[in-house]
Amino acid sequence: MNGASPGPGAELANKIARLVEEKGWNQEDFARSTRLNRHTVRQILHGGPKRRLRNATVSHCAEALGLTVSELRNLPLDRLLPRMHGKPAANDESLNLLRERASLPELVAWLERNSDRAAELRPDEVQELLELQAPGGPLVKLGVDACVELIERRRQLVCRVKEIAGTEYIDFLEQFVKLIYEKVKPARRA
Repeated sequence: MNGASPGPGAELANKIARLVEEKGWNQEDFARSTRLNRHTVRQILHGGPKRRLRNATVSHCAEALGLTVSELRNLPLDRLLPRMHGKPAANDESLNLLRERASLPELVAWLERNSDRAAELRPDEVQELLELQAPGGPLVKLGVDACVELIERRRQLVCRVKEIAGTEYIDFLEQFVKLIYEKVKPARRA
């Protein structure tokens, strides 16, 4: 060691380096995913930069890791690792909210049988489930299992799309999404 103290960006850089390692990426993979130059990537992965990381750099890193900038900057590693792999960080508050506000007997029974799956629901997904429990609503018509499975599939798909968007296949992904989007959301007529 040279005895120099780490720069102001070292703590965040160390967190990013640990997440990159968890992904199984090498320097080249991370540079390609972030679209950052190799010098910046090398600094991040090996001890941190001597100065603070630029907001744009942090944004590129967060996007490549499937996180928001706020999550990357503020959450500790133990909450980031599950989030990075498409699982939400444990959110006791939203889970408690779901248990308290679940009024549909089918939803209450599902929560009792599937506490592990319920714990993985994100706050927005909890809110969606609560809104779906109206009498004669989707939770009754389709069933709680089907609705939760759809929410889980959508979460997994979004995570995969984020990963693909960080690769050389982004152009193909963009064309594919545009084609499907035009089918689902027809262009507004003038």
